[in-house]
Amino acid sequence: MEELRAARKSERTSALQVKTHCRDLVVLPEMVGVALNLHNGKEFAPLEIKAEMIGHYLGEFAITNKKVTHGTPGIGASRSSMYVPLK
Repeated sequence: MEELRAARKSERTSALQVKTHCRDLVVLPEMVGVALNLHNGKEFAPLEIKAEMIGHYLGEFAITNKKVTHGTPGIGASRSSMYVPLK
């Protein structure tokens, strides 16, 4: 929280990116306008705090999982897809 206050007081708030792992921090009104890099478990996702985010947790805005896409059945797929009709 101290880093966010320091970023807010500096004159170049858009250039300063605060990196944080704190996903359980509630967005407060004094944090509006600060640019963050929030860790999602693998990398830091950029996040700009807006007025609509007040009262929510920071973790709600950096998704930790991706949509799983599996391969199609056919040549080169797993053994279980051998019995799936191709057409």
